[in-house]
Amino acid sequence: MNPASAPLVTPFFHAPTSTWSYVVADPGSRAAAIVDPVLDFESRAARTSTLFADAILAHVHEKKLDVAWILETHAHADHLSSAQYLKAETGAPVAIGRGIAQVQSYFRDFYGLGATFPVDGSQFDRLWDDGETFAIGGIEARVLATPGHTGDSLTYVIGDAAFVGDTLFAPDVGTARCDFPGGDAALLWRSISRILELPPATRLFLAHDYPPPGREPQAESSIAPQRERNVHLAGKDEAAYVALRIARDATLPVPQLLLPALQVNIRAGRLPESEADGVSYLRIPLDRI
Repeated sequence: MNPASAPLVTPFFHAPTSTWSYVVADPGSRAAAIVDPVLDFESRAARTSTLFADAILAHVHEKKLDVAWILETHAHADHLSSAQYLKAETGAPVAIGRGIAQVQSYFRDFYGLGATFPVDGSQFDRLWDDGETFAIGGIEARVLATPGHTGDSLTYVIGDAAFVGDTLFAPDVGTARCDFPGGDAALLWRSISRILELPPATRLFLAHDYPPPGREPQAESSIAPQRERNVHLAGKDEAAYVALRIARDATLPVPQLLLPALQVNIRAGRLPESEADGVSYLRIPLDRI
């Protein structure tokens, strides 16, 4: 197995949430992983659909890929995950970082889910620890714990490609917020430093892009532009970065889909169990934020 192999990476942009999802494939074996998949959610009518996930599946079928993993970089606050739908369609296990247990513990209380809601990560098929390795066909993958945005944030280094979640954005956009439970700007600085110590040729794949006017959404970045031009990092040391991050986070609005998204995503992309009428209900806690 050659850890320097270059996987084929196909990005899919979910415009309503500015999210990038990915299919990562070993060109030799056709084994693949799906990273950070989105479930469509229309908030005004509280309707879900699998249109975006079905586009990913269509690509998988067209290329005759064998999906080995569904990989979450963290429990997202800005979109609902389609991991369980894709698991049902492909049979692939759903994985996330072991830090999900702390995220679940906080949000179990936040949503009033009660003591019967497990906060041990057991809703997921695999919990990763920092430094673990696995394979996608003949390509070695490595798990880097990159907390700071959230306590469970991971980067997946798959051959020469790194999937950084929300930790880094495009250089002209900056870096992740740190004001969620478990967030920490100093930790994020150290996690970013760890990513930027990867080999210079590493391709960095972003979970979001919020482009300024005149630029199309960008899925991919690289080490040098992040070091030299990232608007939150360039010319700063840790103390300056932390000060900038704390001040900026104090001005940011709550993500539009935070309340529906997190109660689904801490369940590994499952909707809440249907009630006696066959309908699944989301909980919206009042005056908690």
